[in-house]
Amino acid sequence: MKKILAAICAAALLMVGCGGEKIADKPAKNFSGAEVKLGMMTRLNTDEEKMGSTLDTVAEKFGVKGAKHLPKFYDNLKLMQLGLDAGDVEAISTYRSVAEYLVAHNKKFEIVPNDALNKLSDYFCFAVRKDDAQLKVDLDKAINSMKADGTLDKLINEYITDVDKGKEPPAVAIEKIDGADTIKVGVTGDLPPLDLVLADNTPAGFNTAMLAEISKRLGKNIETVQIETGSRAAALNSKLIDVVFWVIVPFGNDMPADIDKPEGLELSESYFKDDVAVVKLKEAK
Repeated sequence: MKKILAAICAAALLMVGCGGEKIADKPAKNFSGAEVKLGMMTRLNTDEEKMGSTLDTVAEKFGVKGAKHLPKFYDNLKLMQLGLDAGDVEAISTYRSVAEYLVAHNKKFEIVPNDALNKLSDYFCFAVRKDDAQLKVDLDKAINSMKADGTLDKLINEYITDVDKGKEPPAVAIEKIDGADTIKVGVTGDLPPLDLVLADNTPAGFNTAMLAEISKRLGKNIETVQIETGSRAAALNSKLIDVVFWVIVPFGNDMPADIDKPEGLELSESYFKDDVAVVKLKEAK
């Protein structure tokens, strides 16, 4: 059973990018056999069957033999949580900060303990169209200056590290600049408290605070546009939006280089790192 849980973490690693931590020493009663049904966000350039095969190959490389992964793709976090609650999947994969938020807001969920694999992490960035080369340069400059002067660390502490996980982050006002150009940024609400949309449809959380600061540094207006995670690349390529939050997916001999590479898009400098975590339903007592 311990090997099955380790395999789940290996699956978590690839579902969202280069991430993951050690997974459970304690057996989870709601996982059975060598087959693991794992919820994950829709990938761009693969299907569930091919993704499962890729996960099995990588899991074996991690020393977990005989595991069979059964990925199920979801286009948004709400549907993925409903799938877990209904038993359609045995676990879902996300990030540590998101997992802590989900557990704090849903008492039926718990994070699978971590101690079977070394800690792995993902890096968050912005995606822009290739023909918007100057926008990428501007975003990179803003991100690097925020790193250099401590602003980025301050925002991470204020909106992620030093927060009450059970409370909603406050809405962030992005001030309007008269006569300035507007950059349309896609938000999904699928990574709270990073990418969060409140009940009144107001964007909030860390990424919104990032956008407010970037607006000031670039001297440009930011307009947020709500989109689904599964349509991020399409929304960007169709010019519905100019920027969207993305995660860099690493690759090696066992991971196809294009498994989640946005065709026709460029990725900015990274601005945040988080560990991958797996969430499951609490065991019945």
